Amino acid sequence: MRSTTDLTPFLDRLVGLDTIEPPVVVACSGGPDSLALLALAAAVDLAPIAVYVDHGLRAESPDDARVVAHAAEQLGIAWRAVSVHIEHGPTREARARGARCNALERARIDAGASGVLVGHTADDQAETVLLNVLRGSASRGLGGMAVRRDALVRPLLRFRRADTEAVCSALGLAPARDAMNDDPSLRRVWIRAEVLPALSAGAGRDLVPVLARQAELLRADSDYLDELARAAWPPSPDRAPAAALARLPLPLARRAVRQWLGAPPPSLAEVERVLLVARGDVRATELAGGRRVERSAGEMRCIPASVRR
Repeated sequence: MRSTTDLTPFLDRLVGLDTIEPPVVVACSGGPDSLALLALAAAVDLAPIAVYVDHGLRAESPDDARVVAHAAEQLGIAWRAVSVHIEHGPTREARARGARCNALERARIDAGASGVLVGHTADDQAETVLLNVLRGSASRGLGGMAVRRDALVRPLLRFRRADTEAVCSALGLAPARDAMNDDPSLRRVWIRAEVLPALSAGAGRDLVPVLARQAELLRADSDYLDELARAAWPPSPDRAPAAALARLPLPLARRAVRQWLGAPPPSLAEVERVLLVARGDVRATELAGGRRVERSAGEMRCIPASVRR
């Protein structure tokens, strides 16, 4: 890194990097969070490669890519841009997120990188917790975003957005500004601009660190219960004993079913129907996405839509 700016006060707050080796891919949108993460990853010698993902949804994308290119040049690190195609239609935001994650994972594999770093902050974590409250999520959702999930790492979860702005200012980096962050029709922006400030005013204190800490505690509890569920019911691809699942305490049984089914994550109603199959109350149940869970000779199996066609 070319800058001689002392970033030590910020480096001490990075999380999730203990077992990460250089190089790494840094998801870089050009905003202050991702530019700060890029600079900090360079400062701790992780040989970051900035990757800008163009979804083809915003006219400003070429400008944002240039911001990333300029920042990478200032920091003396490599960068690349990749494009993904998103069809118009419902759930476009979720599909864009999935396409972005896939593109970043491909970039990681191509670069031989140990991880993909993303710039989510404590503010993002607090917003995620409230979004999940509105969705009716259980403890896993209220645990917010994990510091690390497989190769994906969120080193800035103990940073505030003001901290990332401060890093950019100290290094003379000029972030891009996304106009979508000012659109209150987007639920996350509404929570950021209206809900969180109102709740904090009513509570008489800043609720972002409160919610972020709550998420950290709930996620630890949830991870532990997931481990217990895996140990209590470890089904194989060709053997998922129904009676053993039915005998589990309900909190563990629900978690075991969620882990067995994988993505797309089942709703609570779907989990309960699968448990009815395990208990022998019904022989089969249909799930979203065309999947079907059946019981035969004391064993359960999940049949994907591709096999049923």
